[in-house]
Amino acid sequence: MSEYLQELTKCELCEHRCGVDRLAAERGVCRVGMPEVASRTLHPAPPESYTIFTAGCNFKCLHCQNGTISQYPDNGMAVDGPVDPEDLARESVGVLESPAGRLMRADRIFFSGGEPSIYLPYIEKVVEEARKILPGCKVNFDTNGFMTERSLRRVLGFATSLTFDLKAFFDETHRALTGAPVAPVLRNAEIVAREAPENLWEYRIVVIPGVNEEDMEPLCRFLAGISKDLPVCFLAFRPNFVLDRCAGASRKLMRRGLETAWEAGLVRATWAGMPDIAGTSPRAAEELEASYRMAGARAAASCALARGCGTHPRDCGDCTAQASCPLKRYRPERST
Repeated sequence: MSEYLQELTKCELCEHRCGVDRLAAERGVCRVGMPEVASRTLHPAPPESYTIFTAGCNFKCLHCQNGTISQYPDNGMAVDGPVDPEDLARESVGVLESPAGRLMRADRIFFSGGEPSIYLPYIEKVVEEARKILPGCKVNFDTNGFMTERSLRRVLGFATSLTFDLKAFFDETHRALTGAPVAPVLRNAEIVAREAPENLWEYRIVVIPGVNEEDMEPLCRFLAGISKDLPVCFLAFRPNFVLDRCAGASRKLMRRGLETAWEAGLVRATWAGMPDIAGTSPRAAEELEASYRMAGARAAASCALARGCGTHPRDCGDCTAQASCPLKRYRPERST
């Protein structure tokens, strides 16, 4: 066994802290073992990069636009598989320095997913090898923020830039959307903002109509209370994964998100995405009224309930159905 993978024998990289031996086929919430690459490609979205999508995730986000990747291996989707870190480093630098990479102005390796923090020692090894070939090679780390504080500080030790997703501010909304508590995410978001703002590319907030609208103002005030100069990008929700029938965010709603950020004092707020995709509004199931106080959280959780999720409030870390989760096997009727 490679030395850099030793900590996977008792994995506590993220805040689920499963403690399983992933190398001995024990599976935690993310359900993955050895590091596997889902795909990799030159990617024009800022920052322009050679993007490596890792397979699997420690969240089960109902709105995931990369559900085929994040819910591996339980969804049975094909991935590229294990890739030697030295080979991946050589490949990444080679593509960045290729005519196509230079034409795109791709200037960094971008780790995304899924959630790359569940493969942290592997990624550290890839970066180490890449910087042997190209000293100072830039690296972006795209995260849902649910890593331990120790893992976060390791990421800050090698990442040139971070793209950091914020799904919600209220715990029950975050649980309804992701299956995990929000406190570690907000803690890590604050650490980045206070201790390493120069590493932050942006916080990204997907605006989901009828679900996390109530979370927008407190999220903005939370960030503005740290620094009004933090970059925030609102992303227009597109129907995907379990929320495949829902309507996308409207242009009006995205404008309201911007105004909310400006009113909170955030001076670097933007929005992106494709608004006004047709769909239905999520309806809150009456049987979940005792589990979720907020209407948006209840509406999202109702979509999960309709697809077979039986643990409410959602808590994937303490769910007895981890190995047979129906959401991880769900095939959306549409993706956008």
